[in-house]
Amino acid sequence: MKIGILISGRGSNMVAIVDAVRSGDVPSSEVVVVISDKADAAGLAKARERGVETVVVERNGRKRAEHDAEIISELKKRDVELVCLAGYMRLLSPDFVQAFPNKIINIHPSLLPAFPGLNAQKQAFDARVKVTGCTVHYVDELLDHGPVILQREVPRLPDDTVESLSARILEQEHGAYVDALRILAR
Repeated sequence: MKIGILISGRGSNMVAIVDAVRSGDVPSSEVVVVISDKADAAGLAKARERGVETVVVERNGRKRAEHDAEIISELKKRDVELVCLAGYMRLLSPDFVQAFPNKIINIHPSLLPAFPGLNAQKQAFDARVKVTGCTVHYVDELLDHGPVILQREVPRLPDDTVESLSARILEQEHGAYVDALRILAR
């Protein structure tokens, strides 16, 4: 399974994926490219350190469909079979989703359908939920929507801050993403 990963920032989930694939924890798979929409994304250096090809496709004021078309082209050039969004902070165009039907997955820091969109951890914290977590799901044309592959629960502790809760959710994200990929690789 040839995997392409899209990032916008630090790339911690991307690192978890690349390391799990390289160790054989995700069988019969290879990360063939990491693409970022930001040239200064810290995850790019982490991908290069791991020997993974990186590509930067900046928006540069282009419309979403045009920007996405260039990313689709880069993925198709490498025969990518599964696209993993790992902290990619842009909504994909319908054309992108249709180019990889049921072949795009994402991780979101809440138990979807609760708290979609940005700052999900803060949304959960402010709602005073007792349990939140993370969701790995297929991507469709709607924001943080699509069939759930798996979820991991994270309890909210009495002394939690948004930051401490977010950090514990992120720890679970790394394992959840790898577990989801292991399921898909089978």
